[in-house]
Amino acid sequence: MPTDPFVPSELADLPRQQQNLPPGLAPPPARDWRADRPGDLGRATTAGSLRGRPGPNVGYAYTLAGRARGALTMSPLEHGDDVVAVIAEIAGKRAAHFGRAPVMADIDTAIALLGYDGLVDDDFVDLRARLVHDAAHDYIRRRELVDAVPEALLPMRMAELIASVDAWRSQLLRSRAGSTA
Repeated sequence: MPTDPFVPSELADLPRQQQNLPPGLAPPPARDWRADRPGDLGRATTAGSLRGRPGPNVGYAYTLAGRARGALTMSPLEHGDDVVAVIAEIAGKRAAHFGRAPVMADIDTAIALLGYDGLVDDDFVDLRARLVHDAAHDYIRRRELVDAVPEALLPMRMAELIASVDAWRSQLLRSRAGSTA
């Protein structure tokens, strides 16, 4: 049976995963993405609560969050799928803020924001467990929590974030305590 001439017959002829670039050269960094094509939804059309943030390949944040799942410090009341969903959504929001696809730094930022690094007090852990409960299956619950993250915290580096996140957490505790009273 004849073989198509475009099908490699030798293992050495198969495409390689890594580019074969000369020493000292690297692929250029990805350019930032903006919603400027006719079919793209810009920020004006997605402004408001429960609408999310458009960005390139934000779904990749779920893959990255799944990889970090084993390193998370969760309470016994939290389910891993719920936690991964919320972390991925916050990381996607941060990546879209910069106009790029999610990277592991976005996941680390989301973990630090919600205290899954183990550096939070018990009161916030109890509130977080209630907020994250069933978030993997409830779009509105997940979006409300992601929308509660202030835009000002998204571009911060980790050292700045750790210094500023306590104020947001205490505000979240106060607002949720007032709504349950």
